[in-house]
Amino acid sequence: MHIEPEVPTSKNPPERFAGDVWLDPIASPHEDDQHMTVATVRFAPGGRTAWHSHEKGQYLRVTQGVGRFGTRTGGIIEVHPGQTLYTPPGEEHWHAAAPGVFMEHIAMVESGDDPATSTTWLEHITDDEYEGR
Repeated sequence: MHIEPEVPTSKNPPERFAGDVWLDPIASPHEDDQHMTVATVRFAPGGRTAWHSHEKGQYLRVTQGVGRFGTRTGGIIEVHPGQTLYTPPGEEHWHAAAPGVFMEHIAMVESGDDPATSTTWLEHITDDEYEGR
């Protein structure tokens, strides 16, 4: 056993995120047969991801604030602290902080067969999509 080395907080890239969104890694694979990556992600009010999907799905546990999660059907799910959202493999979606509040979630993703393609990033969401219009 050992304590994992500290990794500095990083700001997520503007190609994949709009607004201010920061990432703090929690866990990443050490062995060849390990595939889970876990991170805390903090969104400033209105901060959001671009559309994306995960080859093997994703779990998101909201720990602070109010999260907004959107689907291609136009639906928006609001998630509150203590709730966990599951997104199935291949489902295109986005995550964001609700207007006027910060949001933090723990993201849990299993790497795909090729870790470089575990997440497929797409276009940015529009303001209308964020508002559910």
